[in-house]
Amino acid sequence: MSVEPELWVRGGEILGEEGPRAADLRLGEGRILEIGLGLEIPEGAEVLEAEGLWILPGLVDPQVHFREPGAPEKEDLESGSLAAVAGGVTSFLEMPNTRPPTTDPERLADKCRRAAARCHADHAFFLGATAENADRLGEWEDLEGCAGVKVFMGSSTGDLLVPDDATLERVLRSGRRRVAVHSEDEFLLRENYASRLAGATWRDHPRIRSVEVALRATRRLLDLVERTGRPIHLLHVSTAEECALLRERDLGGLVTAEVTPNHLFLCAPDCYERWGPLVQMNPPIRDRRHQEALREALVDGTILCIGSDHAPHELSRKHLPYPESPSGIPGVQTILGLCLSGVREGWLPLREVPRITSTGACAAYGIEGKGALEVGMDADLVLVDPSERGPLRLEWLRSRAGFSPYVGMDLAGWPVATVKGGVLVYAEHEVRSKARGRPLRFRSS
Repeated sequence: MSVEPELWVRGGEILGEEGPRAADLRLGEGRILEIGLGLEIPEGAEVLEAEGLWILPGLVDPQVHFREPGAPEKEDLESGSLAAVAGGVTSFLEMPNTRPPTTDPERLADKCRRAAARCHADHAFFLGATAENADRLGEWEDLEGCAGVKVFMGSSTGDLLVPDDATLERVLRSGRRRVAVHSEDEFLLRENYASRLAGATWRDHPRIRSVEVALRATRRLLDLVERTGRPIHLLHVSTAEECALLRERDLGGLVTAEVTPNHLFLCAPDCYERWGPLVQMNPPIRDRRHQEALREALVDGTILCIGSDHAPHELSRKHLPYPESPSGIPGVQTILGLCLSGVREGWLPLREVPRITSTGACAAYGIEGKGALEVGMDADLVLVDPSERGPLRLEWLRSRAGFSPYVGMDLAGWPVATVKGGVLVYAEHEVRSKARGRPLRFRSS
């Protein structure tokens, strides 16, 4: 088995809690071997010049939909993971609502086989909870390549659904790892679609998938968390009311939460007027009151991290009449660029960027070896040019979706090189290495 040569990263600034600090890094055997200022680099060594660049831990995206198996025309593990590393994402957790859904060990193993030698980033896959498998999930959650269990309390893209408290409690009592939850109340959602759909368009999406749809489900969920003691991770929080509820209930480490970049950087009604069905997603983009509350909650730690909820669809299908138009926005490649624009706008401190893009997700799910630039950690990092001012160009984006509402935005920095396992895998908008993703490792509790 061949050993990769050491890679030296020279002249950059590491982003940490205290802000940027100058440092060189020596990478080898897949790990960070040394960090210091002015490291002596051997003659002939492989060097990645980082003068004028920021260095961050490789991003960890805890919520992506790469559509394999079942819909390769939208995305597959190879194209989705390529978009990931192009945006500095070196690890991802993929959702179970594929066709067929990932609901048992055989389908999990199938995804792992598909990922081998094709995924450009390290990876793990969620098992989807159902009424049929609810009592067996605890037997399967420690299988190699398993990110844990995902629950859909409300219907979204795909067929997985756990709408009632009795089944959800069975899921929460089967196992110990943190459960990821899509929190929308299916019963109220059905009522809204039945009573409000006549004449509706995608502009009405936030009215149908209302604040109360999200809030009612999250209240139910927190009650069950308190009753069972099972830790959960609340996905794509979209309302000011949920942020207030999380603070009020204050369940400590039992509850962590994430937000999508879309809910932080898009705002209704303007986004629907400008991009129409391209910005339809579940839960929906809401108005500025919610956007401001989500930003505040992310900065103060009520919301721990960002997950892109990368959900590509064919462009032609996105323009179908509502509600046939599918929900979902591609976004795995644009996380970091958007965060840097938040820094420029003044609401997001630069020191928080590593936490919300990497460290937080690792803490929530117990991912080993990722999320920090420290000796002994996996040698996954992204180099950012803070002087790149854009605009963001469509041809840079590697997802099969072929669109993004952020194309044309003025950048405030952009990832220019991605290193995974000590090897340069993507730089200057080009692939630099074969796919080398591996299953993620998780701490046992």
